[in-house]
Amino acid sequence: MTLFIYILVMTHITIACVTLYLHRSQAHRGVTFDPRVAHFMRFWLWLTTGMVTKQWVATHRKHHRFTDVEGDPHSPQNEGIWQILLGGAFYYAEAAKDRQMVEQYGVGTPDDWVERNVYTPYNLAGIALMLIIDLLLFGWWGILAWGWQMIWIPLWAAGVINGLGHWWGYRNTQTKDYSTNIVPWAFFIGGEELHNNHHADPASPKLSQKPWEWDLGWTYIKLLQRLDLAQVKTV
Repeated sequence: MTLFIYILVMTHITIACVTLYLHRSQAHRGVTFDPRVAHFMRFWLWLTTGMVTKQWVATHRKHHRFTDVEGDPHSPQNEGIWQILLGGAFYYAEAAKDRQMVEQYGVGTPDDWVERNVYTPYNLAGIALMLIIDLLLFGWWGILAWGWQMIWIPLWAAGVINGLGHWWGYRNTQTKDYSTNIVPWAFFIGGEELHNNHHADPASPKLSQKPWEWDLGWTYIKLLQRLDLAQVKTV
């Protein structure tokens, strides 16, 4: 039971860092965080995902530029639902190899000493450190915890959101793409389930629109705002 709770807590923090820091703050600039909060999220993502901020942001911005048409790095309308649902992370990795694309669309992401000398060149060192931590905490059972952590973002973010979020669900706004809201109570993936709402207004850090919709990520932002640790730019 302890291992199960540990996995749920760790993976939820990772999801929260993806939606708050990478997506709403870095990619769309809808919210800025206190430097201490922002760097904690950068460190956590280095530790648990191996993703490079500039690559993630560039790939996502290109997705918005070419949503569901030729040029979209990961559209189920172009590649097929099962390819993205089960292999979305591979499409992300392939897009991230395009240095010209990363430079063009990754403008404004962190470029300090730790990014240039640790997080980017040694992006896989973080997940190796995470494996060591899991093994120290749980012995050989730590491999199970680590494996679960490693598939969490590829499965839910790269697979479910990028796949089902452009294939199945309901729509509040008739956008020019195929984006959908998967469920109205968006807490399991931090609020990203409200994907059609996001594509209707990408700059807004609040993903809920209707009174019955709930965006957990927005709840976290409001809590941080009350603590003077977040500044919302536009809603």
